[in-house]
Amino acid sequence: MGHGAATEGPGRLLHLAGDILHSLAAAGWIGALAVFCVLLVTPSQSAPEQKALCASLAQFSGVGTALVIIIVGSGLINSFFLVGWNPTSIAHSRYGQVLAAKLILFAIMLALAAANRFRNTPSLALALDNRSSAATEVARLRKSIFSETITAFGVLALVSWLGTLAPVTAQ
Repeated sequence: MGHGAATEGPGRLLHLAGDILHSLAAAGWIGALAVFCVLLVTPSQSAPEQKALCASLAQFSGVGTALVIIIVGSGLINSFFLVGWNPTSIAHSRYGQVLAAKLILFAIMLALAAANRFRNTPSLALALDNRSSAATEVARLRKSIFSETITAFGVLALVSWLGTLAPVTAQ
């Protein structure tokens, strides 16, 4: 588990557990995005397919929230071990700068996920309940979920880069 496995001392198991939880939760979120992208790749969907998509998105919302909570909590644990709490040291290190870029992309993903949960999915459900054309709502979801997925690939690229850098606490 990279930096989490390299930690020595009394906090090593906490850091390793935090790193593992962080990776698993991120994999769950990104894996779900991949599934939703596959479901949305067809430009025109039948009404039953749209209903199944809407139900899947609604059911995932609770799991997605739990994954985000795990990501944030385990990210704080990892930050304690890898960057510490000195903003000057963080800002002046390459590790801290790349981490800041990762956090910005994570915030964008979070905003897109929130829009899907609180605006786009309910709008699709409403269109389906009113038996009106849901094509506009599906197109909005497609754009948002594809954007979230592309942003996730950016996060993964930055995480890969972070794995090659010495953490702030090791400098």
